[in-house]
Amino acid sequence: MYAIIKTGGKQYKVEEGKWIDIELLTQEEGETVEFNEVLLIVDGEKTQVGSPLVANSKVSGKVLKHDRAKKVIVFKMRPKKHYRRKNGHRQYFTRVLIEKIEA
Repeated sequence: MYAIIKTGGKQYKVEEGKWIDIELLTQEEGETVEFNEVLLIVDGEKTQVGSPLVANSKVSGKVLKHDRAKKVIVFKMRPKKHYRRKNGHRQYFTRVLIEKIEA
């Protein structure tokens, strides 16, 4: 059984018992979080597609940790003009363990 949820402006495929890294949430570590924007639920041969959301469905999970992703280097250069800028960026994220998918 899996579902497609929408959070933080992005869509994620989630399954029970697996974790995902999503945009930073305000919940503390160990707290539960519910995602009400469920776009699709697949349970074996049975598929529920929302228009745009599946009615009366939610995905619940537990916040495992807040962390920062691996550094991404941003390098800008203009040839022959001696313009070079190097920046690094580390995006904050929240790791969530998916506990239950309710249809």
